[in-house]
Amino acid sequence: MGPGNDTQISEFLLMGFSETPELQPLIFGLFLSMYLITVFGNLLIFLAIISDVLLHTPMYFFLSNLSFADICFTSTTIPKMLVNIQMQSKDISFAGCLSQIFFFILFGCLDSFLLTVMAYDRFVAICHPLHYMVIMNPRLCACLILGSWIMSVLGSLLETLTALRLSFCTSMEIANFFCDLPEVLKLACCETLINNIDCLVYFASVMLGGGPLAGILYSYCKIVSSIRAISTARGKYKAFSTCASHLSVVSLFYCTSLGVYFSSAATHNSHSSAAASVMYTVVTPMLNPFIYSLRNKDIKRALRRFF
Repeated sequence: MGPGNDTQISEFLLMGFSETPELQPLIFGLFLSMYLITVFGNLLIFLAIISDVLLHTPMYFFLSNLSFADICFTSTTIPKMLVNIQMQSKDISFAGCLSQIFFFILFGCLDSFLLTVMAYDRFVAICHPLHYMVIMNPRLCACLILGSWIMSVLGSLLETLTALRLSFCTSMEIANFFCDLPEVLKLACCETLINNIDCLVYFASVMLGGGPLAGILYSYCKIVSSIRAISTARGKYKAFSTCASHLSVVSLFYCTSLGVYFSSAATHNSHSSAAASVMYTVVTPMLNPFIYSLRNKDIKRALRRFF
């Protein structure tokens, strides 16, 4: 349909994973279980840090914010999918789709910025241990969190407002279980406008994703240099162990995100793309509490005291 014959639609259809009725209860149970594990796991980490005065340090302050962001990130997409399965519906309103895009990008960016802030915290702790409490003072920590929120909101607004300028054809099917902005852009009619918006979205994605990643890589280059200068093996192990959990979460977050990007670019199978999206929208937030708690004695102690 040409640009002159486009229509203003009021809703989209989220195609999800499978249209087979027999698989819907299995999909519902699987995602409900993962969602509950994600929410309760991150909520326990959040409450344990708040309730234990010994964990009121910059590192755990940033971790509590990351747990909160992970809860919100997962809650942006999974509840709507569960409701649609339960109601045997695929509908999502245009306003609901835009809201989902906004909050999905917001909390995804917030995750990325918080991981960068945590990398800086580890850099200061390992490279400047004697000045750690002076540098990472409460005012700086609050400014870093506030800056992460501001950058995430502005980036999300920039990308979401592009969808308001679009006109859509008769196709309303989004090849995913949530309103993913690239999938929504594929449904628009005006090819010239789409090319311009694609460039804008690509540039914003590179800045919001690549910028924090560059900061993380720079911090770890400095950390590795400092660890190599430590004379004893015990000292090297102790220094590395303080950032092992964060490095694991960073690797999981960015590897799954890049994996989804490359897999979606290489295949046109909608079910494969939706399944790949599960890795960074559900699996990564679900695993973060386990990564930070299994080998962290402070978190284990705080959880025991909390219960």
